[in-house]
Amino acid sequence: MDYETISPDSFGRTLRGMGLNLLVRNVRAHVAFLETVFDMSAHRVSDDFAIMVYGDQLFQLHSDGTYGTHPLLGLLPENPPRGAGLEIRLYETDPDVATQRAEAAGGTILQEPMDKPHGLREASILCADGYVWAPSRPKS
Repeated sequence: MDYETISPDSFGRTLRGMGLNLLVRNVRAHVAFLETVFDMSAHRVSDDFAIMVYGDQLFQLHSDGTYGTHPLLGLLPENPPRGAGLEIRLYETDPDVATQRAEAAGGTILQEPMDKPHGLREASILCADGYVWAPSRPKS
């Protein structure tokens, strides 16, 4: 599928399984963070929207304005962190590399990379919108 040219209607009709839409204050800044820290690719990037691809998974970023009549918009906090309680796990990202990139890209390291008892080496990175990104790989 060509994410750059597909119409919104056609794109919506292709979506299956579980979807993830993140509301962010600045779509372009969030795209830059995800590309820089996690090597994700972005498509259809505008001030209001982006399609993000991580491996064979995709999700969407939306600006607050795109949710104009959606009931979720009224629940967003005025002050960060707006994503509190959501941890987004990236099982194919080296946590050591991601944490090295994160602070320069505007992220905050909540937990440095460490080997965990559940078989993963992982870290926790807080982005400017308050979502926690958890890059991880199987322990060596």
